[in-house]
This record gives sequence, C-alpha cells and structure tokens, in this order.
Amino acid sequence: MRVNWNFIKGLFLLVLVSFLFAFSSMRNNARKVEKVAVNFMGETNLFITESTVNKLLIQNEDGVTNVTKEILDLNDLESVLKSNPMIKTAQVHLTVNGEVRADVIQRNPIARVNTNASYYIDDEGSFMPLSSNYTARVPLVTGHIRKNNLSNVFKIANKIYNDQFLKTQVIEIRQNQNETFVLKTRVYDFEILVGDLKNLDKKFNNFKAFYQKAKKDKVLNNYSKVNLQFDNQVVCTKK
Repeated sequence: MRVNWNFIKGLFLLVLVSFLFAFSSMRNNARKVEKVAVNFMGETNLFITESTVNKLLIQNEDGVTNVTKEILDLNDLESVLKSNPMIKTAQVHLTVNGEVRADVIQRNPIARVNTNASYYIDDEGSFMPLSSNYTARVPLVTGHIRKNNLSNVFKIANKIYNDQFLKTQVIEIRQNQNETFVLKTRVYDFEILVGDLKNLDKKFNNFKAFYQKAKKDKVLNNYSKVNLQFDNQVVCTKK
C-alpha cells in the first residue's frame, strides 16, 4: 500500500496553521489594553473634553487600560458614550497595537433657550445642556417656551441656521404665547414680525429682498418694525 505523502504533508500544514492561528488569537485576546485615544470628528469647538470622554469609559471603577482585550465590551463602551447628552454618536474599536480608539461626534446646537432654564436646541430638534467648556454663538430663544414642545422653535431656528444670510443677521428668536414669532437682528434695532410659521420660506425671501433694497437706500435705521405677515409685501413701521 502506497503512502500518500502529499496528503500527509497537506494535513500536517493544515494542523500547524490552525494551531498557530489559535495560539495567536489566544495571545492577542490576552493582551492588555495599553492606551485610550479619543478622536473628535467634525466640529472643532469641543463641548465635551477628552478627559470627560476618558472618564465615561471607566466601568465598575476599573479603567479600560490594563485589562485584557478579551473581556473588553466595545458595545457597552459605545452605549456609555452615547448616553452623554453632549455626544451624538460614537464608535469604539481596538487597534492591532492594543489601543482603544473612540471616534466621537458631538451634538450640534443651533439655538439657545434663555428663559427660566437655559439649554441648547440641537440640529435634530432635541434638548442639549449647556457646556462649561464652550459656548456656541447661536440665536437666543426667548418668550413662552416649553421644553417638551420645541417643534415650532426648532423649525424656525433650523431655517435660520441653514440660511447663511439669516444666520449672520438674526440674534434672537422670541416666541409669543400664541406661538407667533418675532426676530431681532445683530446690526439694526427693528423687530421682524414673522407671525406663524405658514409660508415661512416666502416670508424670509420677502425679507431678504426688502433688506437689500432698504440697505441700498440707507433707510434700515428708520424702522422700528418690519412685518412679514402680509402676502407679497413687507409692511414697515417707522420710528
């Protein structure tokens, strides 16, 4: 009976490779995490610091360093980071050299409520606390504001935030008790009466056309109120 040496060699190599792979995996899992790196993506102004993120990564009073990679729960670490009201989303992963890397995206404020309570409204229309680390330059929201009903405020604040002209001009959004809105600008002291949120794009386009014409004529300082609540026209009240 002839011995199939090629088969035996192939089987030996397969066993050897399997052993080396298993040994390498065990050794890799037993390797201790040596370092934590935090990478803030997107916004450069930090509402939350790297040291705060590191503190969030502490579990059961044990840090993520000097523990084996095998017992590190990356999904749990991500959940801990996402639970922070300053963080929009986070991804945590391990590098081949034993480093825990946390890629963090902060939440983005578009307006700041300034009533009995102070807080931000983010770009998804949700509550966001103020940060002791950085103050965003966004319009103040005043008047009759309910924390559990920010939809209308978000709608007008989002329009302003995503319009470069309005974003530069508007510094205050006031919501009246009847849910109509009044705006104040950075340079001129007139009030902009927006009214309700119907035809909001049209109202803002009318305001832009009025502003450019009035600025050219150098009469913007003559008005105390600019009313956008009428169709196809802007009605102004002189001082």
